Amino acid sequence: MARHSRCGCGGRSEHRHLFDSLFHGACLAGAQEDRYFGRHSGCGEDLNAMSPAGKTDSCAIVVTYHPDITPLLTMLGQLNRETNFLVVDNGSPSIGRLEESITVYDNCLGIIKREQNEGLARALNIGIARATQHDYDYIFLFDQDSSLCESYVERMVAAYREVRDHSRKGIAAMGPRIINPQTSRQTPFKLFNRLWFRTNRTYARSESHFVADFLITSGTMLVAKHLPSIGLMREDYFIDNVDLEWCFRARSMGFDLVGTNNAILYHLIGERSLNPLVRAGIMAQHKPSRTYYSSRNRIHLYTRRYSPIGWKVRDIVRFTLKAAWLLISSPQRAEYWKHISAGIRDYRQLQ
Repeated sequence: MARHSRCGCGGRSEHRHLFDSLFHGACLAGAQEDRYFGRHSGCGEDLNAMSPAGKTDSCAIVVTYHPDITPLLTMLGQLNRETNFLVVDNGSPSIGRLEESITVYDNCLGIIKREQNEGLARALNIGIARATQHDYDYIFLFDQDSSLCESYVERMVAAYREVRDHSRKGIAAMGPRIINPQTSRQTPFKLFNRLWFRTNRTYARSESHFVADFLITSGTMLVAKHLPSIGLMREDYFIDNVDLEWCFRARSMGFDLVGTNNAILYHLIGERSLNPLVRAGIMAQHKPSRTYYSSRNRIHLYTRRYSPIGWKVRDIVRFTLKAAWLLISSPQRAEYWKHISAGIRDYRQLQ
């Protein structure tokens, strides 16, 4: 099966050579902005030692960090029925005890165990680099605590095949409908290319598929043939806004992002809070230490030429409201100020 004859980037050997060079060539921290346009990150893993367990067109990358084993195994069991999957652990002390429970699945490619938490972006890049070595067409990304609808992978691939011919340059990624399992609130598919807010604009005249400028990491299906053009995740972002930056980059290159109602992911973004902005879905609540990365990375994104002006304007307002609320109402206001102010100061360290 000549999978990559349609990818527009040469034959199989050229495709493999390209990804090998990307995989080994982007390991330096603090890389320049253009390094992330078509270059891989993550190195030092003997990934060729693990072979695909089944013949599927897809592979799922599941990133773990101190996972709750029950929901994790539930998700892995469901993935095992549909696709190969790989677990990348970010230095969890307990992962050794869980390894036997995870690798028992037939379609588990293995666990890549990092000695320490190197960030979500690096873990994703390591997993994606592993998947590209085996020429998968579709690469799924998952957090450890997401829950899937039945036949999730099949539904996502079918949705992509239904709409792919309607894109001029290509669809870079598909995203599911996200539902908060606690409130049943549906997260809309957002557009940022205008100053006013717009959501759930249909794609290809379909009532089930929607244009998007942003897809959250968990549940997203990457179309592998476009990764050489777009590149992988910015590792220096570490955790927050990694997906936002990648989506903005892909859209700026002319690729489409499409959300679908045909597949559902149950996922809680952030933590529980009585904050009315959180309850309304305007912002997510995180621990004070997380606000360092979210503050630093979003301000860095304000300076990027490929970030939509509509998003910049709205997010500046959103960030101001969020910071003000935390600093006024939170009993941890001193900690929040420490991390927010440090993030604002340090954004210049990103290039």
